[in-house]
Amino acid sequence: MKNDNTLKTLTAAGLLALAVACEQPAQNKLADNLYMYTIEVQQKYLLLPIENEATEVKMELLVEGKNIGELMNIRIAQNQIDYWIPIEIEAYKGKKLTLSFNEAQNARMGFSKIKQSANYNFVYQEKYRPLYHFSPQYGWTNDPNGMVYYKGEYHLFFQYNPYGCKWGNMHWGHAVSKDLVQWEQLPYALAPDKLGAIYSGCVVIDKDNTAGFGKDAMVAIFTSAGEQQVQSLAYSLDNGRSFTKYEGNPVLTHPTIVDFRDPKVFWYAPTQQWIMSLATSQSITFYGSKNLKEWTQLSEFGEGIGNHDGVWECPDLFPLTYEGQTKWVLFVSINPGSPNGGSATQYFIGNFDGKTFTPDPLPYPLWIDYGRDNYAGVTWNNVPAEDGRRLFIGWMSNWDYANEVPTTNFRNAMTLARTLNLAHNGEHLVVASKPVKEIERLRCETISLPNKTATTTTFEQLLNNNDGAYELTFSIIPNGSDNFSFSLLNDKGEELTYIFDIANKTLVTNRAKSSVAFNANFAAMLIKAPLTAKKSYTIRLLVDKASTELFVNDGEVVQTNTIFPTEAYNALRFKTDKGTLSIKNVTIYKLSASETAISYLIENYLKK
Repeated sequence: MKNDNTLKTLTAAGLLALAVACEQPAQNKLADNLYMYTIEVQQKYLLLPIENEATEVKMELLVEGKNIGELMNIRIAQNQIDYWIPIEIEAYKGKKLTLSFNEAQNARMGFSKIKQSANYNFVYQEKYRPLYHFSPQYGWTNDPNGMVYYKGEYHLFFQYNPYGCKWGNMHWGHAVSKDLVQWEQLPYALAPDKLGAIYSGCVVIDKDNTAGFGKDAMVAIFTSAGEQQVQSLAYSLDNGRSFTKYEGNPVLTHPTIVDFRDPKVFWYAPTQQWIMSLATSQSITFYGSKNLKEWTQLSEFGEGIGNHDGVWECPDLFPLTYEGQTKWVLFVSINPGSPNGGSATQYFIGNFDGKTFTPDPLPYPLWIDYGRDNYAGVTWNNVPAEDGRRLFIGWMSNWDYANEVPTTNFRNAMTLARTLNLAHNGEHLVVASKPVKEIERLRCETISLPNKTATTTTFEQLLNNNDGAYELTFSIIPNGSDNFSFSLLNDKGEELTYIFDIANKTLVTNRAKSSVAFNANFAAMLIKAPLTAKKSYTIRLLVDKASTELFVNDGEVVQTNTIFPTEAYNALRFKTDKGTLSIKNVTIYKLSASETAISYLIENYLKK
């Protein structure tokens, strides 16, 4: 993919074509609400000063008077500069480049700071940047999209705003990994066009060239979100490094459904056709196609079942095996409607006959993760049969506060990649999840603590030089106790507490004192999950600076919750009000930073 594609998403045809035909000074007010910025390109980047709370202005770019790309919204600094956003302009060296802004009467300070630069340096490893989760280098991310395995690489596309740290200007960002742990971010894959922004979707490998784009073409199926939400195609013949949009887009429309989005597609061999799951307001509609271009409605699912408190989004239909029997699982994300506020992902277990999904009678709604910060997750396509895993990743945030989390150059990250399986929790089937085994490669230091039986006990100083990236594993046996807890603590009085309320069959997370204050919805409520009473509980907790992922009993119950403490939690406390707790096999693994994080540290610090 050419490096100049960043530029091509910035403009909207026709706004100022006549005005820029003549040369303008670097900053020129043409009207009360219209500004121009014209330069001769000499450097690699154009740096724009951004203020998170500034009013959005419309921005377009022209090269030698020609509009490039689509209109973008950007928060040019009005009172202060929070961070800088780069536009790569090297491909236009020696040419006249013009940025035009409308509705921009309050952004004079920001216009005066726009500059060319040979480098884009920023503090990559800021306070809440995860060390081993994927996060974009800069800008905003939400839903994971288009996950597919191909030629030794796991591809992760994602909803991406490269022009600011709040939602907007939806592109598909792109990262690849050989092991689901070390991620390399590539230039973004898809940018807005005349049909609209690029919303969520999927990628398939067209092994038999059913679409006519080429054998083994990597085909993206996504929602174009303009005046209407419609489904479109793009294809890549170079392992995802560049995509060509299908000239016949859109391939699927609906005249009346407003929320018509997020296609997830797979090949269903028994009927020799592609199956699409599509979110259609308060239902999931299934479509079939022989060629990815022409779609026929097969059935609809959702009426009278599950949670309907918000719009249904980001479906995923896939098989899992339990005790030799194939079952089908349908994921449906919903916002709002989470049992703990905001956004979450529910699921259904049942059967699929190539046309209709029929759910088993289970106590719906069921949730893949009862924490507040795992949304819109879907699974990888084309994972080799010899691997055998159903691999999943989610967006690690919540729409209640995602636009306000206290980071600077980026906002939000992905969960760890996880393996899904069906399990029986003692009452019914559930979709269990656990981190992929590859994460264990990051274990660089191991500390084992002594077994204890007590009513209250605290392990101080879990790690020397604790940078907030570690894994805890242990088991708890409650002896005569039906309510106990464990907590992570730091020296600032901040804590994150997990309460096992066995009497009420509830696992509760309390993060009221866990973090710096930034949003009233963040820590206002207790975060609850159903808990089956058992004689013992195995715990696996992964912490990465601003996130916690708790897996109970091999992932039968999962809670993912972000945190923003003043300093790393470095103590572990257990407590019960009656009886005792037997705490066994407490192990702390210090986790090393991913190679991605290390490389950015070197680039942004050691090379200066």
